[in-house]
Amino acid sequence: MSELEGLVQQVAGKKILVVGDIIVDHFIWGTVSRISPEAPVPVVNVTKEELLLGGGANVLHNIYSLGAEAVLCGIIGNDEMGGRLQGLLQDLGASTHGLVKGKRPTTVKTRVVAQGQQVVRFDREQTGTPSETTIAAMNSFLEENIADFDAIIISDYYKGVISKPLMNHLLTRVAQVEKETGRKIPVVVDPKPEQPDRFFGATLITPNHIEAEKMSGIRIRNIEELRAAAEILLQQVGCQAVLITRGEAGMALLEKGKELVSIPTTAREVFDVTGAGDTVIAVLALGLAVGAPFGVAAALANIAAGVVVGKVGTATVSPEELLAVLHGEEKIETAFTSCG
Repeated sequence: MSELEGLVQQVAGKKILVVGDIIVDHFIWGTVSRISPEAPVPVVNVTKEELLLGGGANVLHNIYSLGAEAVLCGIIGNDEMGGRLQGLLQDLGASTHGLVKGKRPTTVKTRVVAQGQQVVRFDREQTGTPSETTIAAMNSFLEENIADFDAIIISDYYKGVISKPLMNHLLTRVAQVEKETGRKIPVVVDPKPEQPDRFFGATLITPNHIEAEKMSGIRIRNIEELRAAAEILLQQVGCQAVLITRGEAGMALLEKGKELVSIPTTAREVFDVTGAGDTVIAVLALGLAVGAPFGVAAALANIAAGVVVGKVGTATVSPEELLAVLHGEEKIETAFTSCG
């Protein structure tokens, strides 16, 4: 427990680069008291609306919530929502110099929530390969700035930003910086399962249960199949570790050359899983940035996920919340179970 508490305190001041898909999460809150006479759907009386940082931007928000710093590199539109997103970043004190304004609109996910339950979600987005000019602008930013960061997060929602050429450019530049300085820069990936070879050479990947099944081609129904899937992912991506997030079953960590380890969930009550993966990868990257072993960083990420799923909406976690859980959790030190 003392190691985890120390880790919470050490992350302050670290600087993380977040590369990936940027989303504005638009929440419409209201109440329902009747069904529409026009169709069998609830009529939502809107009481509040809010715009929140989503996708890679929510990863950045989690990093700031933990007392560290981050810069976001990705694409926004030259539109009102792009401007609103820049304003939200500036409110955090985050730089916007890694943002590239592309020809497509800023991605917006609108969720209508009534009585704490999501009624419907509708998306406004344009996916696919960005223009050559946009890709060149992102590569230029990466070329000039990667050396300034303690870790890199790839936040992939498969909107087209995280392409194989972009990843090759990024990982090549990371290798150059490590050779020149002798300083390791962990690259952690929250992947979508399509084209897993995009991530070859990353330090760690964090697929969820379903993504791990799709990437490995194995249906995961027991520990043996979980281990087999994780081993395939290690080889497929050429990474040092795989962390599979499993919802109420917690997480499973497999490091190269080690046994599979199960990490039980710490969530007391689940209200909303929106953004939980963003929290997990933010905490993982911060842990690796300060030199924590994979298992320790994963344990803290698991606790952080347990906090955010107890909140409604796109949520973040604070150091105070993590410390409160640590101080009240008697079984943290025995949370790891070898599955060997």
